Amino acid sequence: MLDINLIRTEPDRVKKAMKARGLSVDGDIDFILACDQEYRTALTQLEQARAEQNAAGKIEGKPDAALLASLKELKERVAELEKSEETLRERLFEGVIKTLPNIPLDDVPVGADATANVVDHEWGTKPEFPFTPKHYMDIATALGIIDTESAATVSGTRFGYLKGGAALLEFALVQYAVSKVTDESFIDGLIHQHGLPLTAKTFMPVIPPVLIRPEMMRAMGFAERAGIEPGNDEMYYLPKDDLYLVGTSEQSIGPMHYDHIYDAADLPLRYISFSTCFRRESGAAGKDTRGILRVHQFDKLEMFTVCEPGASRDEHRLILAVEEALMQGLGLHYRVVRLSTGDMGQASASTYDIETWMPGQNEYRETHSSSNTTDYQSRALKTRFRTGEGKPELVHMLNGTAFSQRPIIAILEQFQNEDGSVRVPEALRSYCGGRDVIE
Repeated sequence: MLDINLIRTEPDRVKKAMKARGLSVDGDIDFILACDQEYRTALTQLEQARAEQNAAGKIEGKPDAALLASLKELKERVAELEKSEETLRERLFEGVIKTLPNIPLDDVPVGADATANVVDHEWGTKPEFPFTPKHYMDIATALGIIDTESAATVSGTRFGYLKGGAALLEFALVQYAVSKVTDESFIDGLIHQHGLPLTAKTFMPVIPPVLIRPEMMRAMGFAERAGIEPGNDEMYYLPKDDLYLVGTSEQSIGPMHYDHIYDAADLPLRYISFSTCFRRESGAAGKDTRGILRVHQFDKLEMFTVCEPGASRDEHRLILAVEEALMQGLGLHYRVVRLSTGDMGQASASTYDIETWMPGQNEYRETHSSSNTTDYQSRALKTRFRTGEGKPELVHMLNGTAFSQRPIIAILEQFQNEDGSVRVPEALRSYCGGRDVIE
């Protein structure tokens, strides 16, 4: 959620930022300012009425009939003002402000959509084959390790069974990543390699709930994607329980810090979270319907960081460095892409994607994403930190993919052999029972 004080004091800056994100909200900002003025007037009236009520309650002696009538009238007026103030506050903060996306950082490429994204750098080279590389589903189907036909019978389209070698690869990716990010020497090495002024604190493993309340989904800035806002229906909702299934574990890791105040000495808080994720993929109708690249259910290992505002840009660089180090350890060729203002998620102020080369598809596909959401999520969550005796300040929150199931696709395509077998990346072999080939 955006800071109302920023909208009050710098409305032109907010309008410019929203325009950079491809939104025409000048009228909305003006409406917010009008609502804010109405809300503040109501709040002032309520505070004055409460003060009168408190003063009247301190009058000594037995009240006469006129005073009793006055107190009754004052009580009724306070109740009406409380109801009015609550309605106006909800309209302002829940109805309007929370629908605005975050302010992009000043170095984010400006553009309306993904065509304005910028390739930052590449790692490795495209693998060459003495044969025509196959699509991963052709490889997986022949090996019997990904079964979407049975899943379609059992669950419907956009589901899949990972079996045998594919299941082993997923378990191996999880163990490999967790072993790295919980190793202080690994984190310390990346910090020194990239010259970051950060501590070598490791990422705490967490297995979170995958069902969360609507207000927590709103606080994390996923209201539109969750279908909480009219006309959107991206995530699964259980009306009987009034709960949403998470589409990424950050949606339940962030709220773990709801209404907390931390000592500055306790920051940063870094987590590595494993969960199953659920998405309707309603915005991708007819796209990637074959295979497991866009599915309704998948597993993901997600990094999440809570830090002081001044450290968030460096923490973002660390999360990206972790993602790259994990991919380099696998030997997969990829490129890093900086998302433009119009292609970022609602809560993000800055996002990097890793797109990995898929030779069987002859294109790069997204396998990782990392975002700095600054104080957009922490404001709604009321998550703060305190230095000394000063007033608590909002923390910054960040997230980034360690591994989802998509790197399995890249492994099948980049490490395929002509006979249909697949080489297991050396870094994963000890987690695959010593196997060096899936056949």
